[in-house]
Amino acid sequence: MSDTEKPRRTRRKQVANTDEPSTTVTASTTDAPTATIEEPSAAARAMMTSILSEDDIYLFNQGTHYRLYDKFGAQPVVLEGVPGTYFAVWAPNAEYVAVIGDWNNWDAGANPLRQRGFSGVWEGFIPHVGKGMRYKFHIASRYYGYREDKTDPFGTYFEVAPQTAAIIWDRDYTWSDQQWMSERGQRQRLDAPISIYEVHLGSWRRKPEEDNRPLNYRELAHELVEHVKDCGFTHVELLPVTEHPFYGSWGYQSTGMFAPTSRYGTPQDFMYFVDYLHQNGIGVILDWVPSHFPTDGHGLAYFDGTHLYEHADPRKGYHPDWGSYIYNYGRNEVRSFLISSALCWLDKFHIDGIRVDAVASMLYLDYSRRAGEWIPNEYGGNENLEAISFLRELNTQIYKYYPDVQTIAEESTAWPMVSRPVYVGGLGFGFKWDMGWMHDTLQYFRRDPIYRRFHHNELTFRGLYMFSENYVLPLSHDEVVHGKGSLLDKMAGDVWQKFANLRLLYSYMFAQPGKKLLFMGGEFGQWREWSHDTSLDWHLLMFPSHQGVQRLIGDLNRLYRTEPALHELDCDPRGFEWIDANDADASVYSFLRKSRYGEQILIVINATPVVREDYRIGVPVGGWWRELFNSDSEYYWGSGQGNAGGVMAEAIPTHGRDFSLRLRLPPLGALFLKPAG
Repeated sequence: MSDTEKPRRTRRKQVANTDEPSTTVTASTTDAPTATIEEPSAAARAMMTSILSEDDIYLFNQGTHYRLYDKFGAQPVVLEGVPGTYFAVWAPNAEYVAVIGDWNNWDAGANPLRQRGFSGVWEGFIPHVGKGMRYKFHIASRYYGYREDKTDPFGTYFEVAPQTAAIIWDRDYTWSDQQWMSERGQRQRLDAPISIYEVHLGSWRRKPEEDNRPLNYRELAHELVEHVKDCGFTHVELLPVTEHPFYGSWGYQSTGMFAPTSRYGTPQDFMYFVDYLHQNGIGVILDWVPSHFPTDGHGLAYFDGTHLYEHADPRKGYHPDWGSYIYNYGRNEVRSFLISSALCWLDKFHIDGIRVDAVASMLYLDYSRRAGEWIPNEYGGNENLEAISFLRELNTQIYKYYPDVQTIAEESTAWPMVSRPVYVGGLGFGFKWDMGWMHDTLQYFRRDPIYRRFHHNELTFRGLYMFSENYVLPLSHDEVVHGKGSLLDKMAGDVWQKFANLRLLYSYMFAQPGKKLLFMGGEFGQWREWSHDTSLDWHLLMFPSHQGVQRLIGDLNRLYRTEPALHELDCDPRGFEWIDANDADASVYSFLRKSRYGEQILIVINATPVVREDYRIGVPVGGWWRELFNSDSEYYWGSGQGNAGGVMAEAIPTHGRDFSLRLRLPPLGALFLKPAG
């Protein structure tokens, strides 16, 4: 008996079990005895109808089908007049595949699928099975007697964890964000102000009066919009909402790459969330994880009894840091799967940007491995050529179909041209996180100010590379977990100095070239580090010190948006000029930010708790310089030291310039000044 005969025999059993009686006809030939042939019923004929064309199959096997979410998984359809659900799954090393679910009492013999030639695809249409029914794929491998009930890799909606079945669902939704979608290309350009509020939906705010439950997508939409608008952020970035079995992974161990997690509602509820943010002028960026996936038996791991989605050799297919499997980027069908996932979020959910997690772990074959634990590439190097090719193709396809979105790489090494176009040899991302800036800056602000004079370069070093990529400056969730403490708690000094240092840190970030990102809780100075099991400490906002931090963030965001000099040339060397990078003894830094059309803003940073009287700074033009912003304002819970709203430039050459300002520098403070007129 051949491997393909087994499903056919079971399929005949399925036809015989349909409600419609089969019709028999008698056929006679001169060469063979008379035989009785069963003509399939209408429902059985519908089962043999496919929504996968030959072109679909060809492109999938070639690795160039990027809309698999419309073809694979469970698709509620009407075929030949019969309503039901079409199922398709890739399992090339299976000898038998069936759909099990609510309607057939999870019986692996009731609804077998058929193979589609040599494509590895198994498919079938099941009449009168529809939306809301739970299902899995029962897979019997050709090898080792392996049998497993697998959740759908292309599932649209899933049971709430710890249950793992997929649910037949659609992505129907009527959008009301047409204005945002028509404008977002302008809102997300390299010269646009982009300030991102990073959020973990399950712990942003909870309902203590309702057993500490997280807010659902629709509740989040309204409460988050109010807060984000009050703080002035332009975008929200979500820690992964792709379905994941373990809540404690924060979404970074995903099993449902095409489905928003059901913990907070249905796919339509998530669409409402995105739609409502868009209607209020707020973009939505999704943290997306193509670098690895969990080893859970119900998921992608060992899917058809072989290492299908992952590399078989653990030196290339297993991630030692996270105990997870690594996608096989050299396999055509896996590339189609991953790129289709990214496009699905942009297409069906109107996501405005994709932040790709752990890019460095994809680029290097020896990432977090010792000698002998990795396999060199064909040229003997440590570069993962397959992953590089995949990332370039991912970005090429995203920008081809959605040129008004952005892709952002979390890449922690000095890999060149991450945010440069593919056609010049880059990886093709729109932006890259500046992890070096984050590390150096936080290290500096941890130091007692008395020692900062010896580490002055920790803030100036970025000047050597700040325009080598299109950077996002991240103060992300990774910096406030696992014993690292909150941003406020990291700061040096007593309580007043900690708050002053935090305000100075934020002021310095908004003054630097690059887009901005701040993790939730940082905007009001949360004391304790983030916990995914509890709400943020919103009660802290009853205290003036925390209110001051949130007011400062709001004003910095508004200044960043309204002053072209602070955002237009974020990614252009013309947008930055040092006044004095060398006053280590005073721990003072001064520089200019510039717009495309000549506007200038002077930023002066005093990183010591000492008021510096009569501090002279060279400036390019004379006249009145207005004090736009002072992080030491009493409005922000500062000491109120400053320059009474502005300073007149004097014709005293300083720092190689014809004019200068005599300033009063506030303690642990930042000043932003702009020439009048």
